[in-house]
Amino acid sequence: MAEESNKLQELSIDCVIFGFEDHQLKILLYQRAIEPEMDQWALPGGFIKIDEDLDRSASRILKEVTGVNNIYMQQINAFGAVNRYPQKRVITIGFYALINPGNYNIVPGVGAKAAQWFDIAQIPVLSFDHNEIYLYALNILRKKVRYEPIGFELLPEKFTLTLIQRLYEAVLGIEFDVRNFRKKLLKMNLLIKLPEKQEGVAHRAANLYKFDKKIYNELKGKGFMFDL
Repeated sequence: MAEESNKLQELSIDCVIFGFEDHQLKILLYQRAIEPEMDQWALPGGFIKIDEDLDRSASRILKEVTGVNNIYMQQINAFGAVNRYPQKRVITIGFYALINPGNYNIVPGVGAKAAQWFDIAQIPVLSFDHNEIYLYALNILRKKVRYEPIGFELLPEKFTLTLIQRLYEAVLGIEFDVRNFRKKLLKMNLLIKLPEKQEGVAHRAANLYKFDKKIYNELKGKGFMFDL
């Protein structure tokens, strides 16, 4: 009986892909093209191959299901409720990823009918325990974004101070005072002010900035802590 039970156990990867678009925090979902729970919206995921480590498996699965690769991605937790998956015992390893949607052409891949961005305020009921995994990842993101500058992974290479503020407000679900937010951010000396301004806007064009990852890594080595 023990040998038969072991044959029914598998490991999988499920990933919460966050994006920032139109001043809204969003996640990428795909519509299942196979049973179980065909046609339901779900997190991008799949089964781990016997010869793969977790990070390589996560990268492969995301590429196969959504066409996305080479992105910022972190493991968050394991989810192993006994009845989380029908037919067999499946334990899944959760990841979250951060991307700028404008940099990627999302295409539905293996096992997917469609792939679509959803505003986090409009997440449908997802397959299996994917709503639980999503909420866990969102909580991790909200904590981590305050002490590591991972939010810049969601932005274009060049951005305005207003766009940064809108990003952090969307992630954290709060509003910042404009002057205090900018003063605190600029005081960290992590932004490079560019000799460029916005183009094609109806209002007064704002200055553009970029994140200085090299300076951040140097400061981090000296004990610097990003704090917003």
